[in-house]
Amino acid sequence: MREAQQLHGCIDMLVLNAGLSEPATLPEETAEHFDRHFAVNVRGALFGIQAALPVLSDGASVVLVGSIADAMGVTPFSTYAATKAALRSYARSWAAELAPRRIRVNVVAPGPTDTDMMAAVSDEMRQVLIAPIPLGRMARADEVAAAAVFLLSDAASFVTGAELCVDGGMRQV
Repeated sequence: MREAQQLHGCIDMLVLNAGLSEPATLPEETAEHFDRHFAVNVRGALFGIQAALPVLSDGASVVLVGSIADAMGVTPFSTYAATKAALRSYARSWAAELAPRRIRVNVVAPGPTDTDMMAAVSDEMRQVLIAPIPLGRMARADEVAAAAVFLLSDAASFVTGAELCVDGGMRQV
């Protein structure tokens, strides 16, 4: 943050994106699995925005990268889903807390997205993930990025505390 401040003076837009998603059913869950997921997916966002606060300009925009899993029962990824639900909750609270500085906080919530992380998934599992998507395919990373850019932009100047799902209708239809 010091380097960003030295180079640019302040931060007008911040995207907090971290994701770890390893399966574990309830009987398989361990403290290490839980701690690892919350450390990467939640702790990083919390302390990332906290570190950015002194450098964030009044009127800045923050986007957290969540997941549509935040509101779904996702077996065996319940811990992952819980971390993304925590981000969604934080976004609401931080939007209210930072409103006096006109800092907007929103969530972009992708569904299954064709990324390097998804490349490790078998073709059979990919088809299982695609089946409930009305548009019949996974999102591309650039489509998720476009939604984040919208939330960061002046076009979304009256949007805060919101979640924008980029899921091809998976959670919507």
